[in-house]
Amino acid sequence: MNFILKEIFTAFMVLFAVIDIVGNVPIIIDLRKKVGHIQSEKASIIAGLIMIVFLFAGQRLLGFIGIDVNSFAVAGAFILFFIALEMILGITLYKEDEEEALNATVFPIAFPLIAGPGSLTTLLSLRAEYAWENILVAVLFNVLFIYIVLKTSARIEKLIGANGIKIIRKVFGVILLAISVKLFAANIKILLA
Repeated sequence: MNFILKEIFTAFMVLFAVIDIVGNVPIIIDLRKKVGHIQSEKASIIAGLIMIVFLFAGQRLLGFIGIDVNSFAVAGAFILFFIALEMILGITLYKEDEEEALNATVFPIAFPLIAGPGSLTTLLSLRAEYAWENILVAVLFNVLFIYIVLKTSARIEKLIGANGIKIIRKVFGVILLAISVKLFAANIKILLA
């Protein structure tokens, strides 16, 4: 195994920005009010398992349907770009069904709030550039961070405040926008070569 601290940190930051667990604190608090207790451990573990399975099986699944990783990475760059625009501009491009879920722990928190289309696309995009073991460590660190945030979401909201959450969301939006441009440029070269 070849652990590279720079790759782990970059993969962690990319996933952290895409998952945007701190920016989702208001959604989590609202869900707690609607459905009661949310099992932080269960939500974190399920989201982590979904991401890890997709990290290892996602490429084979793409191969089965005839898509190479670089094409998927370019598509992922577009998704990251639009997620970043949503974060920066405070708009919603992707609307989900607002029906109340029976169990908020699994749906919508573990999937698709944490392990959603953005994070799964990001994992395969990262896989095109970084070693799997570094991405795995980044996923595990993100799952740990997600667990801490879910467990302390009410305190975080009081500590940071609504404006603090908005600022964090916009800062990570700009970072994510830059990452999406880099990801697009790196993979489009390979496709056009």
